[in-house]
Amino acid sequence: MEGRSRAHEAYLVEPGHNDPVTQRIDGIKKLLASPQAMRVGMNLWPPFLGAGIRIEEFAEDWSRVRVRLTKSRLTSNYFGTAYGGSLFSMTDPFFAILTLRRLGPGYVVWDQAGEIEFLAPGRTTVRTTIEIPDEFIAELKEAAASGEKVLRWLECDLTDTSGTVIARVRKQLYVRRKR
Repeated sequence: MEGRSRAHEAYLVEPGHNDPVTQRIDGIKKLLASPQAMRVGMNLWPPFLGAGIRIEEFAEDWSRVRVRLTKSRLTSNYFGTAYGGSLFSMTDPFFAILTLRRLGPGYVVWDQAGEIEFLAPGRTTVRTTIEIPDEFIAELKEAAASGEKVLRWLECDLTDTSGTVIARVRKQLYVRRKR
């Protein structure tokens, strides 16, 4: 390959082989294998740490996560309310992570689409609970049994300290059995 360095060529190997990037990602996945380790790791992850996002709990069976966005001067926008992007970010990875952990290693799970509806200003600490019920996992396994892709929407409400729903997040997941 003319004009390419050896270092660059190292990244051109097939995905899933022993290239440095795959090794690093696999190592991170092993470190985050338990719900408690995932909670600690996600709480130290710079995008969440800087945005004031904290994971309060991961259920031991990966069926639920509780997340908090603490209101402060650093996490407020020009209008004194929570940044809309931070509200979306506090939910972003969890639908896919929980679903993948519950389905097991024989599946591919990706976020296909996402949307947020702002219902009220976020003037206090905001919390959400994301749940992936047993019935949803059973339905996904049945729908994906043939190996075809399955698209499903999930949603959660974000509430302030008074219990008022300030936003609703919807995520569409892409699920398929590994080939």
